[in-house]
Amino acid sequence: MRVREVFSTLIELVKLMRTRRYLAPRPLDTIDSIALRVEELATQYADRTMLIFEGREITWAAFNALANRYANALKRRGIGHGDVVSLMMENRIEFLGAFVAVGKLGAITSMINTNLRGKPLMHCVSVTQSKAWVFGEELVDAVAEVKADLSLREGSDFLFVADKSAKPAPNWANDLGAEATSADATNLDETRRIKLADSATYIFTSGTTGLPKAAVVSQRRFLQTALTSCKAGFRSNENDRLYVCLPLYHGTGLIVGFGSTLYSGSTMFLRRKFSASNFLKEVRLYDTNCFVYIGELCRYLMAQPEAPNDADNPIERIVGNGLRPDIWLDFKRRFAIKRITEFYGASEGNAAFMNLLNKDRTIGMTANKIALVRYDIDADEIVRDANGRCIEVPQGEAGLLLAEINAGQVFEGYTNAEATKKKVVHDVLDSGDAWFNSGDLIREVDVGFTAGQKHYQFVDRVGDTFRWRSENVSTNEVGEILNQHDQVQFCNVYGVTIPNADGRAGMAALALRDGVKRLDLVAFSDYVQRSLPSYARPVFLRIHPEMEVTGTFKLVKGDLRREGYDPSLVKDPLYVLKPGKAQYEPLDAEFLDAIRAGSAGF
Repeated sequence: MRVREVFSTLIELVKLMRTRRYLAPRPLDTIDSIALRVEELATQYADRTMLIFEGREITWAAFNALANRYANALKRRGIGHGDVVSLMMENRIEFLGAFVAVGKLGAITSMINTNLRGKPLMHCVSVTQSKAWVFGEELVDAVAEVKADLSLREGSDFLFVADKSAKPAPNWANDLGAEATSADATNLDETRRIKLADSATYIFTSGTTGLPKAAVVSQRRFLQTALTSCKAGFRSNENDRLYVCLPLYHGTGLIVGFGSTLYSGSTMFLRRKFSASNFLKEVRLYDTNCFVYIGELCRYLMAQPEAPNDADNPIERIVGNGLRPDIWLDFKRRFAIKRITEFYGASEGNAAFMNLLNKDRTIGMTANKIALVRYDIDADEIVRDANGRCIEVPQGEAGLLLAEINAGQVFEGYTNAEATKKKVVHDVLDSGDAWFNSGDLIREVDVGFTAGQKHYQFVDRVGDTFRWRSENVSTNEVGEILNQHDQVQFCNVYGVTIPNADGRAGMAALALRDGVKRLDLVAFSDYVQRSLPSYARPVFLRIHPEMEVTGTFKLVKGDLRREGYDPSLVKDPLYVLKPGKAQYEPLDAEFLDAIRAGSAGF
């Protein structure tokens, strides 16, 4: 074991010990909230810049006053403690102003994905029983499409917030911004009655399949995650500058990004949408030394043409999730990142992992009580022993992550009681116990000296893992390999069914790099043969010009799975790796007929 590795880990442990006093959960009856944190910062750092957005800057004091004016305008409309207000707006100052304003009243903000339309959008507003809907000028058309199908009243419950003032408020909505102009800018008494137990926000699951579910996030969980991100992740203070380009309707951008500034007083540079080509330019211009990431953004940045001065940037510390092992070290080297705090945790989950010791290619460690148990991919169920108990997997083997539900690990669930019930597993290790089912496979990994702290690595979503040739295949792990081919920019891997064949065969939709007109089948086939075991090699390829992602940049697999390799549904080029062959070839009608007849030899 290298002396330098041990020494650096011990230093990290000492720093972690210094932050432990921040990390213990506080009693639920404690008076504290997101809004109260803003008010305290507005006093402590009144004239310091809180936020930079599209050429505008706002101080902590001015931001707090803006939120107060919004809050008083909402109060006049009858919004109070425990009410739900839907919020649908692109990243901008007014989004955060409205979010904090709702919180100042003890009400709950329901975060609406700006990409939703039609039935899913209507579902998100109605399932939370929202009393009002605050939306941005930029999304008027989306709201107009569904307003008639909601119980909200036109002329009173739809609240418009101007953006670039290209459109006035429609006649069926009220202009909240205009109403706030004349409202009181002082702090509200209601804020001092909000407890940590109170719900702060609803954050929806991504909804890559089915309708999104609203996960309940309490004030305590929001603030605890924000505090951990600030003190143990970014290790930031009021002199730092944080680059945020993730959508604020999602937990990573909102809680890890904005939330961490509530404990540091640092300045946040906010971008409406991510731009890989502008990233380094803006990082240098605004001197942002911290960055909130998700793995896909890192991959987009890696796909940009490499420049000799990529490492010449102020970014030092990044916190986020989904940075995959295949690009971790190259990303860290290319952009000279000193500290990567990868974390794992679902919006609705009761356990979290964080890479607090700055180890490479790991989601880090957890203080929560967890179990990694054996899971049958084919049967889509947990494997139990003769006594009906779950079977924990040995170190290094991927297992389904379960987190015990107890007084210190509360599962706050969804707004839907039935959906909440489905996520709880009973009699896991002992009779009558209850555990949260994450739906994810993770494994314990060896990352060198850790002073006894176990470290873990995300493997895959259960639904994204399939069984082929009697082996479990991780779509993420196969994708990481294929993404390293020099003609591939991104790929999306999923399982498809083949008649008369057990399990699901792998299929990969490939987006080619700029300038690549046609995939070199010989070179790609050779690469697949060298890089992947036989069972993990995709049987089918689809050249897909653009990968569809959710608003939080997760690859969407649903339509790709449904279309499969059916040429009547897929207009993109299709290729197949026939049994016993080493090279992909076009999928023709004759071989397709053999597949459908179950006589293709798979």
